[in-house]
Amino acid sequence: METDLNDYTVIKEGEAEILMHKKNQVFFNKAQVNNRDMSIAVLRAFISKRKQEHEAMLSKRARSSGKVPEKDVTEASKEVTPAENGNHNGKTNGEDDEVASQDGPKEASKTTYEPTRRELKPPRVLEALSASGLRALRYAREVEGIGQVVALDNDPASVEACQRNIKFNGLMSTSKVESHLTDARVHMLTNPKEFDVVDLDPYGAPSIFLDSAVQSVADGGLLMCTATDMAVLCGANGEVCYSKYGSYPLKGKYCHEMALRILLASIESHANRYKRYIVPVLSVQIDFYVRVFVRVYTSASAMKNTPLKLSYVYQCIGCDSFHLQSVGRSLPKHNSVRYQAGVGPVVPQDCTHCGKKYNMGGPIWSAPMHDQEWVTSILNGVKSMKDRYPAYDKICSMLTTISEELPDVPLFLSLHSLAATLKCTSPSAAMFRSAVINAKYRVSGSHVNPLGIKTDAPMEIIWDIMRCWVKNHPVKAQSPEHPGSVILSKEPSHQADFSRQVGSLSKAQVKKVARFLPNPEKHWGPKVRAGRQITSKHVSLIGHDAVNGHLNGHKEGGAEGEEEEEKQEDVIEDEPDMKRQKIGDDIASTS
Repeated sequence: METDLNDYTVIKEGEAEILMHKKNQVFFNKAQVNNRDMSIAVLRAFISKRKQEHEAMLSKRARSSGKVPEKDVTEASKEVTPAENGNHNGKTNGEDDEVASQDGPKEASKTTYEPTRRELKPPRVLEALSASGLRALRYAREVEGIGQVVALDNDPASVEACQRNIKFNGLMSTSKVESHLTDARVHMLTNPKEFDVVDLDPYGAPSIFLDSAVQSVADGGLLMCTATDMAVLCGANGEVCYSKYGSYPLKGKYCHEMALRILLASIESHANRYKRYIVPVLSVQIDFYVRVFVRVYTSASAMKNTPLKLSYVYQCIGCDSFHLQSVGRSLPKHNSVRYQAGVGPVVPQDCTHCGKKYNMGGPIWSAPMHDQEWVTSILNGVKSMKDRYPAYDKICSMLTTISEELPDVPLFLSLHSLAATLKCTSPSAAMFRSAVINAKYRVSGSHVNPLGIKTDAPMEIIWDIMRCWVKNHPVKAQSPEHPGSVILSKEPSHQADFSRQVGSLSKAQVKKVARFLPNPEKHWGPKVRAGRQITSKHVSLIGHDAVNGHLNGHKEGGAEGEEEEEKQEDVIEDEPDMKRQKIGDDIASTS
């Protein structure tokens, strides 16, 4: 049965083209081009890094054996046994799963090392929720050195669309991309450590896929995960977030970064159940979602460090002060390390700055959520292939900002929120940063918020800087119980120096490189879930033109479409009347 192209719209992104039906049968969101471009950039860096690690491992084995010259890496691989090829200090050679991990070198050494396993095989990629298959097609067509791409979906319409798009993109796609109708969770569970890259990009929360995903990734492999349920992760429904991710969110200005760290903590928790742990290489908040890129390793000993990477957050309800308390700690014991529970609480019952109570959230991932070496490599790769990224400006600006973040400082402060607490005018970001630098502390921006300030300065120094600012910029008197009044009633113990410092502006700011770009068009955000009937209430998501186009498309579909359209028009026309009737009933019931 041939496809009637009149019923479809051809969408081109990068080097891939897909056919989208005029009805809302299969999900597609143009705004996710940022997500797909970023994923391709990370995937290219991963393949390069994986190859370097493999060559370094072979070179090391060749030198230690003393049988071959250091340069003869290929011949050296012939002497490598599977036990030697295992996971050392959390590192992996990226080969098949029969290669030993740290926890099983004795068992693996019984296996005969096959000649076919010397070469580093192209990475296998699993796209667990493929929908139209655009992402899988772009991976196959644009990423050099990639292996088989397996696209899964449990929706027959999506799998049919994916297979149609694979054929539409020609022989290369047909040979590299395969589509299956199956539950992604079952497929990942029945294929443990089979995939070098696993990509999770669900509509909503990824929590139900994490347990199977961390088992499906090969040692040293890459797990890419998106979460679009930002209302839950940012504190609108804290109890729901706790049930899905095992952490309680807080409503602070840093809530989007906290969402990233909650997701990382959840992935780490799932990995730990299988003696595995994660190493984040890049974590980004883009548009209306968060996306993390982590490598997964197996090591029972390294897994013990997890409590050192997690922290609870104490957020004052009166001012912007927040404090982190580590879940665990480590102590030296002879030639080993002893692990114990963290010492706390790190804060008193009442805030020392404004006297209000604290809310407690977490646990969150408090270790670095980026690998700066990776970020630099990814950014350089993007700049060298500018023409191959449709969303080049966006991802380049974001990677530039991330490259300048302080990697070891969790969460951030908002300059405007600090000023709002004291009811004062806000100092410029450059002046405030200069004051922090002059106080001998580090400071940087945040890719999450243009007004975000990351610093290792304690809150005492931050409020002293603001007190000194208010002395030169007086404010109106507030109620004595107001948090700002309580803070300003104390004399600063540190005299702030606002003289301009060179480091007060980032390198990108000095070079006038754009760091935060506006959306390229209207309604750049989440879209209606596939299969749902589009009505007038979706105008805010997709716009008037798209809604009208969808309704007109139904009219062109013949008598059945006309009947459906008439029903929909009746519903739309009745909506205001129903609302007025409900309001009238409410008024009558209260009178």
